[in-house]
Amino acid sequence: MGPGRRVAATGEYYTHLWDGKMFHRCFFYGIFKDVIMTKVKAQILEGVLSVIINAVLFGIKFWAGLLTGSIALIADAWHTLSDSLTSVFVIFSVKLTTKKPDKQHPFGHGRWEQISSIFISFVLGIIAYDFMINSIERFRNKESVIYGTLAIVVTAVSIVVKELLAQYSFYLGRKTDNVILRADGWHHRSDSLSSVVVLIGILITKFTVQIWWMDSVLGMFCALAIFYAAFEIMKESISKLLGEEPKQDLIDKIIAEIKILYSDDLQIHHFHLHNYISHKELTFHIRLEKNMTIENGHNLASVFEKMIEEKFDMTATIHIEPM
Repeated sequence: MGPGRRVAATGEYYTHLWDGKMFHRCFFYGIFKDVIMTKVKAQILEGVLSVIINAVLFGIKFWAGLLTGSIALIADAWHTLSDSLTSVFVIFSVKLTTKKPDKQHPFGHGRWEQISSIFISFVLGIIAYDFMINSIERFRNKESVIYGTLAIVVTAVSIVVKELLAQYSFYLGRKTDNVILRADGWHHRSDSLSSVVVLIGILITKFTVQIWWMDSVLGMFCALAIFYAAFEIMKESISKLLGEEPKQDLIDKIIAEIKILYSDDLQIHHFHLHNYISHKELTFHIRLEKNMTIENGHNLASVFEKMIEEKFDMTATIHIEPM
């Protein structure tokens, strides 16, 4: 029996780990706490910025629509206002996701993030459907778009501002692994895309020959793009709610860390990850020699579980099988 295996099996490493657990726990708790706070602050910041910017854009678009008599520009203004409503929901969901675990919900309330994302994707789907129906109606009625210079300026500014806001939401979403922010980013982009359609129609009819079907066809393509974004967001959220297979990269890292502690092949398999956002549960199976005592097997599994908790911020449960 090699020294690495002997130490792990007899629990000596486990005792050493236990002696330093206060340092490890404090260190990793500090990191985990910072991650949670960063995610919460990012979500609130993005939501507040979105509400303010969208409210201002709504006022400008609505004013321009009334001055120019453009029904499409007024409709685009109301689409912008809908972004503010979902951003209010983004802010409100922070209170739900950060609630502490209780007796009925021992794993916390982090999955409200997925539920909120499903709601936003549903709203995106409605917007895409409405966008598609309006585009089809325009195509059937052979409606063309005629706008003035004011409409060009307002629409161009709206496109730039909304795309910047979308990129900011995507950036915060990637940085904090927050699916709500990514979903809200796509909502901002859907508004930007609708404004692009309006602007293209304006430019074509003002500076080139009038193509009556251009506005409606571009509207259909934008609607399909929004539908796809809504589907991807909903699929990701539902997948996390149902429980998903850990990524192979994570599995490889865990196996590599275990091999440092125990060199023999444990035939590690059957990984499952339950993602509660603020808390993650990992389960997997290992195979040990059938002659190993229950105590040594338990000590070995405890060493692995402690290591996973400290290095990967996950609570692990390991099932032991005889080899």
